[in-house]
Amino acid sequence: MAWLEFKVITTRHYAELIGDYLNEVGALAITLRDGKDQPILEPGVGETPLWQDVHVIALFDAGIELEPVREQLLVQFYELNDISIKIDPLEDQDWTATWREHFEPMLFSDRLWVHADWHEVSARENQVKMLLNPGLAFGTGTHPTTAMCLNWLAGHLNPGSRVIDFGCGSGILAIAALKLGAHYVHCIDIDPQALEAMHYNAKQNELDPSCYQAVLPEQFIISDITSTGADVLVANILANPLIDLAPQFASLVKAGGMLVLSGILAEQAERVQAAYLDNFDLVELQQDGEWVCIIAQHKAH
Repeated sequence: MAWLEFKVITTRHYAELIGDYLNEVGALAITLRDGKDQPILEPGVGETPLWQDVHVIALFDAGIELEPVREQLLVQFYELNDISIKIDPLEDQDWTATWREHFEPMLFSDRLWVHADWHEVSARENQVKMLLNPGLAFGTGTHPTTAMCLNWLAGHLNPGSRVIDFGCGSGILAIAALKLGAHYVHCIDIDPQALEAMHYNAKQNELDPSCYQAVLPEQFIISDITSTGADVLVANILANPLIDLAPQFASLVKAGGMLVLSGILAEQAERVQAAYLDNFDLVELQQDGEWVCIIAQHKAH
């Protein structure tokens, strides 16, 4: 089957409205992408991150005439003087096969395999395997921010640990912790769809539901953890929320417990570190390209 790609370069303010319009006129799929490879703008806790400039990319059946769609879009959004629209045919191919070719099994700290269900992975006796199919939003381990967290968990997590995964997304870090021997994991995310993805992936990995919870922040009962404190808290979110959450994280991690913070650009690392200095000692600062992961230990009181 042949396809047409309808791409609109616009501002963040109009991206969702244009996406809604294209959906109404028959788009089969719509994707929003960063228009200028900019870092995500820092939102407050509970807000949705957006880019300054956005590519709205819609996929249509090649049999649809898109020139009227273009003309009507220009009329409907007449105030956008610098809007850019491009229509291109896409080569017919087996998209599923192409997608699979670019996802290979990943090994973290020589202990944790992350693989899709079509991969055959021969794990050694001391290695564990985690099933996670790409295509889900919220992370599959390929991004440096996730990979650095996985490497730390695979190399340092002690069996029997109580773990908090704040901003759990697909649950990749929480599931990894359970596979690596964690006793219990508290999974927290502001997005209900992320929690659904977490439950789905946990089921795919045959995890015992009594070993974890997946809840919204307002559903998380802090007293469930503060009596003993978490052995490890991992948060792969963004710098500003990490700064805002520093006092809460300090109350959740036990004395001597570990903190793993990711989703931080290198130029933001100093500000994030400063927010945690009163309660945590820096253990390690990892960097992969422009991204940084902060490893710290809660001070004994």
